Amino acid sequence: MCGVVRLVVALIALLVAIPALAQTTGAIRVTVTDEEALPIPGVLLSIQYGGGGTEDKHSDAGGEAVFRELLPGMYELTATKAGFTQTRLANIAVHINRTTDARVALPFEGSAEEITVSAQRSVVLHKDFLKRIPTGRSYQSAVPSKPGSRRGGNPNMAGGSTNENRTLLADPVGTEHYTDYGINGVVWTAEDALSTFAVDVDTASYTITRRRILEGYLPPTDAVRVEEFVNYFPYEYARPDAADPFTVDFEAAVSPWDADKTLIRVGVQGRKIPAHDRKPVHLTFLVDTSCSMKSADKLDLVKRSLEMLTEELDDGDTVAIATYAGSTSVVLQPTPISDRHTILRSLSGLYAGGSTAMASGIDLAYEMADAAFAPADVNRVIVCSDGDANVGPKRHAQITPLIKRYARRGITLTTLGYGSGNYKDTMMERLANDGDGNYFYIDGEREARRVLVDKLGSTMEVIAKDVKIQVDWNPDLVETYRLVGYENRDIADEDFRRDEVDAGEIGSGHQVTALYEVTLHDRVREHEVATVRVRNKAPGRDAPAVERQFTLDVDMLRQHFDDTSAQFRIATSAAWFAEILRGSPHMEGVGLADIAGVAQEARRVEYAEDAELVQLIRDASRLRTGAQ
Repeated sequence: MCGVVRLVVALIALLVAIPALAQTTGAIRVTVTDEEALPIPGVLLSIQYGGGGTEDKHSDAGGEAVFRELLPGMYELTATKAGFTQTRLANIAVHINRTTDARVALPFEGSAEEITVSAQRSVVLHKDFLKRIPTGRSYQSAVPSKPGSRRGGNPNMAGGSTNENRTLLADPVGTEHYTDYGINGVVWTAEDALSTFAVDVDTASYTITRRRILEGYLPPTDAVRVEEFVNYFPYEYARPDAADPFTVDFEAAVSPWDADKTLIRVGVQGRKIPAHDRKPVHLTFLVDTSCSMKSADKLDLVKRSLEMLTEELDDGDTVAIATYAGSTSVVLQPTPISDRHTILRSLSGLYAGGSTAMASGIDLAYEMADAAFAPADVNRVIVCSDGDANVGPKRHAQITPLIKRYARRGITLTTLGYGSGNYKDTMMERLANDGDGNYFYIDGEREARRVLVDKLGSTMEVIAKDVKIQVDWNPDLVETYRLVGYENRDIADEDFRRDEVDAGEIGSGHQVTALYEVTLHDRVREHEVATVRVRNKAPGRDAPAVERQFTLDVDMLRQHFDDTSAQFRIATSAAWFAEILRGSPHMEGVGLADIAGVAQEARRVEYAEDAELVQLIRDASRLRTGAQ
């Protein structure tokens, strides 16, 4: 059935629809901000033409939404979000082949207002009507407690004595799949002074959570991984010397919530390779074109994402394209970027239909990547999917041996996740782990640009592989410690120097941040708080491991949290936000409103991510209040 529908749609699009739409429609771009000119994500925007029907969208992380393929005429727009006054914009003029910019400042309180706007610039038109309207119902039962969980208490509750911290609202997750990795507990240094883990530069958990909150729901607790929240944000760490792949930066202060606890931040800064020194890249795009990918936030967004990436590639780079549905297909053999037009045309022709044979698709992609393999260059497979496999091997463990074998050869794997309802987070994360790559969740064009354009170098080129961190706490000074996050990156202490044990990778310019909560002995006689060892291999086959050592001294500890840098307070705010969302018992007595206040005070105007964090925390707080 999907094949028949696909054929009809393709013929219509090719012969009739595209020329007609391009000549007869316009668009409206809406930007929503608050009274402080900060973007507001998750605003329900309803547009109406005359007395006709309505079209609904939600503003993205930058407070924007675009209504495309609108017939010329006058439109009316209504902007609605809890905690803000509903605002109506009248007389929005739409003209053929032009975009009308509509800007709305939502007041926290006040009456509705009317604004008249006019068209300013042209756009490329796409047929994209995505409707996601939250119902406002409580779906707490969708987040059950799981046997063997180390969470402590009901996973639907965040620890806290205030009423705000008692209820988490989760949306219906359909057949989505996430894994509960538990929550790290407090460790007595006298019993175990070593904390060992692999680095993690993935950020998917944060963007999945952002999508959920913008849709009007809180995420399932299993979807929240603290380290991926913290590592989403940019920091200004000391740069490494030219000869070193990275350096380590420390900052520490007494917790604002508990004077007996000290917060310690360990930040790893990777060396940034200048764009003109970047190695050539040979990419194989493996695109899931099964029926489950047939929506605007899946295959359509995949195509736009890969088009952005293709536009950023340089001479010497190549692209190959393979697809999988019920069967696999070679869409484009390895093609030099000098033939960019052919690559873009091949991407635009992708369509969805059929079941999902992911394992067969991965086999094919690696065969193509192997045929184009260049030992001195970057060789990478990029899987774009919702992670849902229903034909052939369906579990990542069945695909792991193949992926690890090619990773050892030097062909790495990046996974880009798309969509909702049937999304398989665990599959996408573990495929990237096995492939010595990275995992991102793409919730819109803005995130696609962030990952594949703004951070292209760090996404593609590895500067250090199998990176492990071991913190050796001084038991004479440190009584207890707790690593906040990295539960699924834990490594046995004795495996730190076992170089056959797989760990994480750091790309060009990447930053890795880890936070600890520690308690110190009453009498401090020692100066050395901890020794931090970082062990890694250089990229390439059979490279030997190198170990570096850094010291955290007691003189680095600040007595007052307010005296720390803004980036330290943003990192801790992101971690606390994730901790509450996943129901951590270690956040007893702390509410989201408290964290929003810290993040607002620390907000750096040069980083839009900070303003977004503040708004997401506020939105989550409202959602929790509405669930009671």
